[in-house]
Amino acid sequence: MKGICILGATGSIGVSTLDVVARHSDKYKVIALTANTNVDALYDQCVAHHPEYAVVVDDAKAIEFKEKINNSNISDIKVMSGTNALEFVSTLENVDSVMAAIVGAAGLLPSLAAAKAGKTVLLANKEALVMSGDIFMQAVRDSGARLLPIDSEHNAIFQCMPAGYTAGDETKQVRRILLTASGGPFRETPVEELHDVTVDQAVAHPKWDMGRKISVDSATMMNKGLELIEACLLFNMSPDDIQVVIHKQSIIHSMVDYVDGSVLAQMGNPDMRIPIAHAMAWPERFESGVEPLDIFEVGKMDFEQPSLQRFPCLRLAYEAIKAGGIMPAVLNAANEIAVDEFLNERLKFTDIPVIIEQCMRRFSAERADTLEIILKADQEAREQSYIIIKELFR
Repeated sequence: MKGICILGATGSIGVSTLDVVARHSDKYKVIALTANTNVDALYDQCVAHHPEYAVVVDDAKAIEFKEKINNSNISDIKVMSGTNALEFVSTLENVDSVMAAIVGAAGLLPSLAAAKAGKTVLLANKEALVMSGDIFMQAVRDSGARLLPIDSEHNAIFQCMPAGYTAGDETKQVRRILLTASGGPFRETPVEELHDVTVDQAVAHPKWDMGRKISVDSATMMNKGLELIEACLLFNMSPDDIQVVIHKQSIIHSMVDYVDGSVLAQMGNPDMRIPIAHAMAWPERFESGVEPLDIFEVGKMDFEQPSLQRFPCLRLAYEAIKAGGIMPAVLNAANEIAVDEFLNERLKFTDIPVIIEQCMRRFSAERADTLEIILKADQEAREQSYIIIKELFR
């Protein structure tokens, strides 16, 4: 049996992972579960899966959670708190696989720790790779870790790559990657109406069940921009060789165009249990719990190029990866601040790319060859984002 640690267990990816684990309890044992503040959901997961460790990042919530555990019949579970505890459980000796599903920059350090420890990293946190780039990939190579992508698009690309392909390798057999996107809820909304988009409208994704932050990223297509940067690193490709394609049905999850003219596509119902089960079973396959795809019900599939006028965040992501250095980290940090301000109704939807672009203009593409440089750039970009918001909108 393999031991698994799930970082971000109470989020949508964590919940789906535990569903797959429950279907294959003869193959996987839950060693550790982590959450930020959702202690009620974490408690229910602990009752169902009885991990050895449970981490609540928020110290106050951790005290509340520990009392709840101590007064239950699962009091032998070790409860920890704080960000350092995330790195601790990610590197436990009896952990074979780490599901890295913490949203945002908070997932960087534990994901990187798992990579350095030589674990099988099931990477659902795109921001960790976007921020640390070559440092993360070098850690995987140095430790002999196995890196398997969980984002549906990157997992699809991985499945379509040549036999025996390893993340980070260059392959001259591939001409380009076609990275699909649903287009989010505002794919056809008149551009002049986007200014009045509400939070509820932005988080109502038409195809995928995701958290609020990721849903907003999907609505702005920053999610696809971050995935573009991640794809460049995972598959050692130039951004000029990755084409974003809007495919509103979300049935084809991405495609790989080979030099001989063949285009391989991975298809399936829009359910994250498919890429999760693929990565957990790799190089074999096992059942995920997802209904088989009915192509007659799908009927037809549409494809279109994204408009960079409608989706300026996608343009900014291309600019960041082409500039290199710290710029992807700056892009990500500014986006996290802007999205949070929008979710708290302190910014308009159309203000999000304005903040990001203004922030990027205040930085140069300094080399990102140490973790300290990256973390400093992340912090400074957050500070600058708040300054810009105050200058422009307060």
